[in-house]
Amino acid sequence: MEKLKILLPKGRIYENVTELFAGAGITIKLPERAYRPTVNQDDIEAKVMKPQNIGKLLELGAHDVGFTGRDWIEETSADVEEIMDLGFDPVKIVAAVPNSIDDKALLKKRIIVATEYEHIAENWLKQKKMDYLIVRTYGATEVFPPDDADMIVDNTATGRTLIENDLRIVDVLMKSSTRMFASKAALKDPAKKQKIMELKMLFTSVLNARDRVMLEMNVARDKFEALVKALPAMRSPTVSPLYGDDGFAVKIAVKKSEVPNLMPKLKNLGATDILEYELRKVAE
Repeated sequence: MEKLKILLPKGRIYENVTELFAGAGITIKLPERAYRPTVNQDDIEAKVMKPQNIGKLLELGAHDVGFTGRDWIEETSADVEEIMDLGFDPVKIVAAVPNSIDDKALLKKRIIVATEYEHIAENWLKQKKMDYLIVRTYGATEVFPPDDADMIVDNTATGRTLIENDLRIVDVLMKSSTRMFASKAALKDPAKKQKIMELKMLFTSVLNARDRVMLEMNVARDKFEALVKALPAMRSPTVSPLYGDDGFAVKIAVKKSEVPNLMPKLKNLGATDILEYELRKVAE
């Protein structure tokens, strides 16, 4: 089979993506100042590129799979297929203005809008029927107002940076997160499509496992029914008889957030020898 060519995002989201690969058993190592990592799978080839470029490079067909934010796919109008939302690095693309500016004043004059998202910003400004001039930024967009811009269109995770720069949000243009995309050409190749779907399955199982733990316990026969009815199992618990027919060993995968309330409840229902341990993959 021809190698699956993967584009990895340079910068802050690179680590989250490569950790996901590692959880799936695929090790990616990038030498310092290099752009072509080594991969421990013979059928995968990787390259590191800026997230802004990944969508269009996939569309052009030289690469098969890429990881970038939904915002950059929208910004570049890249014609690609979204495979799955990884949920990493969630942000909102917002329009923000200095606190000193009156919203009504924005409609009465030509405003200067500073942004890295020229396409997204322009679409929104046209919808709002504003008179505007866009200034392309290359980072640190929030420092432009009030001297060099009346408004910014930028991404924010918590809004803290906006507040620190005396800015307030006037509208949310879209929500974004790191996602897995594929080229349409790759999805037309049966072998590549199968490999892409296999990666999706592995990534899904890793992400499912991050949210869950396994609980294992023993319970006496006379308390078994009441305990099982209280279990929030994914499907149904795994049950096996204890030696000597004294009761049952029970295993369930539960959400981590359920454990603080669930464990005392299980104890009260007669569970003993309760063990909790991490999961590496959960394939549903």
